[in-house]
Amino acid sequence: MITTKLRILLVEGVVEEAELIRLHLKKIVENFELKVVDNLADTSQALQDYIPDVVLSDYVLPTCTGLEILQIIKEIDESIPFIFITGSIEDEELAENTILAGTSGYVLKKHMDVLSEKLKPLLKRVAFDMFEKADLRDKIRKNKITVNQIYSYIDHMNSDNEEQKKNIYKIRKNIKQVKDKED
Repeated sequence: MITTKLRILLVEGVVEEAELIRLHLKKIVENFELKVVDNLADTSQALQDYIPDVVLSDYVLPTCTGLEILQIIKEIDESIPFIFITGSIEDEELAENTILAGTSGYVLKKHMDVLSEKLKPLLKRVAFDMFEKADLRDKIRKNKITVNQIYSYIDHMNSDNEEQKKNIYKIRKNIKQVKDKED
């Protein structure tokens, strides 16, 4: 049993499969939070507000693909582990390409009856990596939430006059420099 608390973002378009995945997670993770989304916009929002420790995603979704989900995750925070749980990666070449695209692994849905066995080693690796960085993890999560809130505030500011535009540019530049130093 994994004892490290995990914040898991599940990107899944089928409610019944999301619930089945939740049940399997209960078998292998003692303490976890699960947020379920099914599209790019909600995924992007969750990456800014929820800040998951790991993302589990189907490959075929109602309005997008798992590779699009992976791309948005890597753009926002490339350090978040990403695992496909899908029935669509039957082709070895496609599976290889998903790994090369930056996933931490994948589990086929045809193995749903033993999902917990297949997922456990992948999540153990995530938990181990988190344990090694535990002292920084919460600080980084809080900082990311703060930075994301500042970005949101800046985006909603009235930037009609030129001076405000310059100030917004300076703020964004400074935030980026701080963010780059953290990475």
